[in-house]
Amino acid sequence: MKIQWFGQSCFCVTSQSGLKLITDPYQTSLSPHFLYAPVDSSADIVTVSHSHGDHDNVGAVSGNPVIVRNPGITTVKGLEIKGVTTYHDKVRGSELGINIVFTFKIDGLRLAHLGDLGHPLSSEQIAELKGTDILFAPAGGGNPQDFQDVIALWQQLKPRLVIPMHFSTVHCLSQKYKAEDLVRLVPSTKIIGDNHFLFIKDNLPASTQMFILDPLR
Repeated sequence: MKIQWFGQSCFCVTSQSGLKLITDPYQTSLSPHFLYAPVDSSADIVTVSHSHGDHDNVGAVSGNPVIVRNPGITTVKGLEIKGVTTYHDKVRGSELGINIVFTFKIDGLRLAHLGDLGHPLSSEQIAELKGTDILFAPAGGGNPQDFQDVIALWQQLKPRLVIPMHFSTVHCLSQKYKAEDLVRLVPSTKIIGDNHFLFIKDNLPASTQMFILDPLR
């Protein structure tokens, strides 16, 4: 499969058969400090973790995709997508609302996109995510939660690959951590140096490793 990062929490996952799923497409006019390129792509499926503007701009995606934004199981073109209800904050959504974590299996690999997860997961929620091979994880620190909390989560889930998102880049400086901070905190991190990478089951690391992609320019 090919994984491409547009920026923020927006990725395009393309299967070997050509099925395309886009996560959390963003608006580009949020502030003068949010300078990611428009999400100019088609897709079969779009998942939306929550309704904030930097995660919910489904109109930017062409191709008449099926929009998945609810918990539970949805099947689109043979792909089963599971949505797990979580919160964007530590007070059960009373400040920032609900966040949906989505999991799905493509080309024999199970992927999980945490959206703007804002709290430690319960044992029941962790059980829903067990078996994750590739984890898309917010890594900006402080909003929605500190990066150390995210590290604690992946130590429980033990994915083979963590792809950080929602951290500060030259296109968006609103977060606490930049790529170099993530490398300092997790020295085994691999810098890809491009906005996409091709993944197959056999080339994933044997134990958890973080891969940092560059956002699309």
